[in-house]
Amino acid sequence: MTPVILALDLGAKLGWAHSWGHSGTWDMSIRAKDDESAGMRLLRFEAKLREQVAQGVTVVVFEAVTSGKGPNANLNVVKAHTKLQAIVERLAAELGFDHKSYNNKTIKARCKAKNKDDIVAAARAMWPDHDIEDDNQADALWCLQLAKEELGL
Repeated sequence: MTPVILALDLGAKLGWAHSWGHSGTWDMSIRAKDDESAGMRLLRFEAKLREQVAQGVTVVVFEAVTSGKGPNANLNVVKAHTKLQAIVERLAAELGFDHKSYNNKTIKARCKAKNKDDIVAAARAMWPDHDIEDDNQADALWCLQLAKEELGL
């Protein structure tokens, strides 16, 4: 059976790419106008992920959370990404789908990129039929490509 892959770039603007040929972004930012708590983001993400698995996703791949070290580290962003990653890992155990992460260095090497702009440009060249809006969607597409190559698809 051919695996059905969902690739994610975790974050407030979450990039996604599906092995069925679709990709885009989900807005996972906290909705301040609705007086939403940070926990609601996690519940909305969990609901989206459960919906995808119910529709047949068997593998979830995602960009690994960085350590939060270095001059550009934003620990609040790292914490938010880590929480989303934990949901993927918990649901994988609960619902029985496979999961894997790819680090940023591996993604950049695969698309021969040095920065976010290069990643987007390479994705637009590789997938001209996708309306790639930003680096989040591009990262998800590259994670999907890495998973397909690893699985021999």
